[in-house]
Amino acid sequence: MHLSAGRTGQEYNQRKKRKGAFWEDRYHATVIEDGEHLLRCIVYIDMNMVRAGVVDHPEQWLHGGYNEIQTPRRKCILINYDTLKQLSGFHDYASFQTAHRRWVNTAITKADRHRESLWTQAIAVGSESFVTTVKNQMHFLAIGRRIRQSKDCCELRDVVIPYNCHFETQKGDIAPENTRFFDENI
Repeated sequence: MHLSAGRTGQEYNQRKKRKGAFWEDRYHATVIEDGEHLLRCIVYIDMNMVRAGVVDHPEQWLHGGYNEIQTPRRKCILINYDTLKQLSGFHDYASFQTAHRRWVNTAITKADRHRESLWTQAIAVGSESFVTTVKNQMHFLAIGRRIRQSKDCCELRDVVIPYNCHFETQKGDIAPENTRFFDENI
């Protein structure tokens, strides 16, 4: 992921004659329950470049999943189309493609194109039973992680701790009277 994200960012910056970070954060994996949650995540990912203002429609971003779903490849296939169809709950792939196109077009017409932390910061997303199962499978890695109910699903998240809560309000150790200057004659 690091290599492909780096090369994509470099090539885009060179082509657009720009500098700076292309991706906002590092790669983050989220375990997602199949069915409705998977479908919502696919559309969210398809909309990434639209949210970033790079394209007006996901079909204009040649490196995204939208084109791969809508026009399946015969060579160098990245998506297992049968598995995607089954995990999405469709009986045939053409029905899935039609629904996918409709969901993306609906997402484009919505004025609200903000980033959803549900897909970018959660450890697991799905029904309460699914997220609880994932948490139980994590064993000791689940310590301190909380299941949070969102509007229509659950998510497993890290506890957010403000950075400055680990420090005392008094900064006595770095006060001027505690400063020692280096003397090379000693």
